[in-house]
Amino acid sequence: MGHYQRLLLVADQTLHQSPAMLRAIALAKANGAALDVRAFVEPVPFTHLWEDKIDGVDAQRYQHRYRRWVAEELEQLNAHGLNVTVDVIFTSHPLLEILKAVKALKSELVIKDVTLEPALKRVFITPLDCHLLRECPVPLHLVNHIRYALPHRVVAAVDPFDPATQISGLNDTIIQTANALALQCDVPLHLLYAYDLSAAFNGDAPMVTGGWSGDFASELRESLHLAFVTLAERYGVPPERRHFVMGHPVQVISEFVEEYLADVVVMGTVHRVGVDRLIGSTTERALYSVPGSILAVRHVVTV
Repeated sequence: MGHYQRLLLVADQTLHQSPAMLRAIALAKANGAALDVRAFVEPVPFTHLWEDKIDGVDAQRYQHRYRRWVAEELEQLNAHGLNVTVDVIFTSHPLLEILKAVKALKSELVIKDVTLEPALKRVFITPLDCHLLRECPVPLHLVNHIRYALPHRVVAAVDPFDPATQISGLNDTIIQTANALALQCDVPLHLLYAYDLSAAFNGDAPMVTGGWSGDFASELRESLHLAFVTLAERYGVPPERRHFVMGHPVQVISEFVEEYLADVVVMGTVHRVGVDRLIGSTTERALYSVPGSILAVRHVVTV
């Protein structure tokens, strides 16, 4: 995978400079990429339908605010020497408009700030970020907070033992995407496999076999480690940058990011369409748990 040539930044709705804006500018500079900045905002709020004159003034004031923002952003970004476009899209359906923009602009990477929705709200309403994780056809960089505008440490989070990732080639896509980003930023690539043995011990098999033995646990771990090492060696990741850690994936990734000050974790989302529909739940949970930023690559499996 080569350098990104066209980036789409979904601007923060407050129109303030945000971590995603700083990351987008840095990546565009590093890659010499074109940067399209789009703000997807609610249409003009009409609250006095019976008072046309008042509504007209309010609508003009509302639209003028965004026109002024477009002009100011263009001036500031042009000062960085970037090939940039800026626009505002008034819409009540931001997901649809973002996906349309990706297709129309031929974007290769979408960059957006993470919107931290309350946990209770997420129970009833799927956040836009999660919709994008499921639907965005190109890599999606969701920025939580940044230590550096340009990443200093990139991590590829893989699962070489999951049949879905092996069949789809998702692990390869994750590593290739992470390696390309690391090369563009001139930083080291780390490979992380958070393996969780709990699922193997929670089924019905122990009832049949009389319980798992220590030998079985050791053999299972060795098998997982061999699959991880094989994957790492295929991509030339040196031993000191391979991390084989037991634990729940989201917790392991979160702790790893804090310990190693990782700037970007590249993860995969597997979207199966059919009766057994499963959508990248680990990546979605990590979105609100991992202190750094996520770069998600998507693969669709039809069953």
